[in-house]
Amino acid sequence: MARRPRRNHAPAFKAKVALAAIKGENTLAEPAPQFDVHPNQITA
Repeated sequence: MARRPRRNHAPAFKAKVALAAIKGENTLAEPAPQFDVHPNQITA
């Protein structure tokens, strides 16, 4: 299995993900596939 190249996320994207996590409507694992990130990255 080939590894995906390392990605850099723009500050606007990080803010969008953080707001989705802070809202608390879903668990942290639910928006992860929507934003194509790992759930551990959302908690960080």
